[in-house]
Amino acid sequence: MNDAADPATLTVLAGLIAFAFSALGTRVVLDWLRDRQILDHPNQRSSHSLPVPRGGGLAVTPAVTLVWIGLASVTGAIGPLALALGALGLMALSWLDDRAGLPPLPRFTAQAVLVGAGLALLDPAALVFQGALPLWADRLLAGLGWLWFLNLYNFMDGIDGITGSETACLGAGIIVVAILAGLGAGMMPFAAALAAAGLGFLLWNWPPAKLFLGDCGSIPLGFLLGGLLIGLAIEGQLVAALILPGAYLADATLTLVWRLIDGEKVWQPHRRHFYQRAVRGGRSHRAVVLAIIAANLLLIGWAGLAATGSPLPAGLGAVVTVAGLLALLTRWSNGVRR
Repeated sequence: MNDAADPATLTVLAGLIAFAFSALGTRVVLDWLRDRQILDHPNQRSSHSLPVPRGGGLAVTPAVTLVWIGLASVTGAIGPLALALGALGLMALSWLDDRAGLPPLPRFTAQAVLVGAGLALLDPAALVFQGALPLWADRLLAGLGWLWFLNLYNFMDGIDGITGSETACLGAGIIVVAILAGLGAGMMPFAAALAAAGLGFLLWNWPPAKLFLGDCGSIPLGFLLGGLLIGLAIEGQLVAALILPGAYLADATLTLVWRLIDGEKVWQPHRRHFYQRAVRGGRSHRAVVLAIIAANLLLIGWAGLAATGSPLPAGLGAVVTVAGLLALLTRWSNGVRR
């Protein structure tokens, strides 16, 4: 293997290129959105008070996918190439939804088809739940989890800085787990591209945000990160794969359950997430995002512990960490409706 294809070199290069593409591309897209007055106007479900350009995903998604396509051409990895092309398709569909609004059914159908295609590319011996389920059940449960994850990634993108930070933390966490578990460098350059693209976007989205990501960014990012987490689980790191996004999983899932109980249309925008209620209770976007980042850093540590062969204490530590974060956000909400 030559130096250009060395795993460590690829990981660093992927991160640097994705960061540059994301940061510079977002600046160009920001000007374009401003010129065309493509703005997210405040409404009763918003967590901002002024019109802000929305559509940063038009820069972030291509930044990641172009690097993934380049990596796939160097490494010969067919799966990541297919996921990158799927992410571009989701970007186009989500941009149409951002601009014109689409009914839920065609959006979910397209997402399910792409998730199913991603799982169909896996070797039948590559089992997410390590043989605890028959193949059909393994794929069905993994597909439902992946589909939920890419949607919750969109649902959680509601305040400045949150999704760029989460993307950076998850990408970094996947790299840490891969190193500690001795998985080799296969997914590390792809995770580095995601983490770096998230950081590049944060240059423009850190509170107070100059633009928002939009569905054209959050849904493709959730799709790609979900694919990498599925890959971790296939490598025997299911506990670590569940720990890393624990804060997002818990907030989104508990909020969904509450909304179902209350008879709400769960596909419609709202402000009932833990992090949204903390902002409505008076905390700044910056304070809430910093709390989530702190929890994510702890979760990376717990996932690393799971990767080294101690899944039970790691899982318990992750539960305590997520519960502590949600308790803090609830206290910050100052009694705002759950």
